[in-house]
Amino acid sequence: MVDKATVIGIGGMGTVMAQILATNGVNVALLARDSEPVSEIFVGGENQRYLPGVQLSERITPTNDPERALHNADVVISAIPCQHLRAEWQVRATHVAPGTPIGSVTKGIEIGTMSRPSEIIREFAPSSPVAAVSGPNIAKELARCLPATVVVASESDEFARKLQATLGASWFRVYTSPDILGVELAGAVKNVIALAAGILDGLHAGDNAKSALVTRGLVEISRLGVTLGARAETFTGLAGLGDLITTCVSPLGRNRTAGQCIGEGATTEEVIADSPSVIEGIPTTKGVLALAARHHVEMPITRAVYDVLFEQKPPLVAITELMNRPPKAEGGA
Repeated sequence: MVDKATVIGIGGMGTVMAQILATNGVNVALLARDSEPVSEIFVGGENQRYLPGVQLSERITPTNDPERALHNADVVISAIPCQHLRAEWQVRATHVAPGTPIGSVTKGIEIGTMSRPSEIIREFAPSSPVAAVSGPNIAKELARCLPATVVVASESDEFARKLQATLGASWFRVYTSPDILGVELAGAVKNVIALAAGILDGLHAGDNAKSALVTRGLVEISRLGVTLGARAETFTGLAGLGDLITTCVSPLGRNRTAGQCIGEGATTEEVIADSPSVIEGIPTTKGVLALAARHHVEMPITRAVYDVLFEQKPPLVAITELMNRPPKAEGGA
């Protein structure tokens, strides 16, 4: 039984997770960073900055006080952007009781260390069971209680089932998986492919091109995941194919939208500056490409996205080079 939960991170997904928990009868502390003034962001019972228009449950208490938020928490949900995760947990971990179970909704690969979110969290909470929560979930749709599904992946089956019971609702179906490696890799790399999908939209390349991109993007995700030891079936499930489709087609997806702006001529720096939220796929592209190089995995779409984002390669040139790679059988790279 979960009576009190703490969500670290007040972005769209963190706020939605708090709302789901609160709707299920859990009292939730929504912990913001010191630089985020809760009195200015949470006005009239809404998160005006990251999820405007959604009336939040009275069971949710936004706060900047980690001691108050994390004291006696039955479960912690980490919803911090990947590149800020380490710094945030260095500060917050001292307030988390040893053994407190932790769920992570963060998607990405840390630049430099090439660590997944659960690996970073375990560095600061080594005695805690950790789960990754991932799937085809657009925060604004979840906030409207539109039908959705998610996967809770953990090496602890007990914790996975506990989180399944805690988060599940009539409109929100929760599955479990033991493959936290595969679920986190899928969630990270799909954002890179979504950037590519958006670039195609910006260039008006058509549905045939996007379909091919999604299909071959899934091949890249699966190839990297299986090489690292993940289960192949994870990538045809909700955390793999399901999340990839949603992210590549939804007009609400930040990564696809950012890619579209780049396809229309904006620079990476302009896109980052114009977004109120972190576009996870941009830094993750660096982390994924480094991880692929370490394990000698060929990822041509990821490489093309990197070249567009960080090497100023014109998108049309990158696409032309992808299309003119040497012919191969479909099962090849």
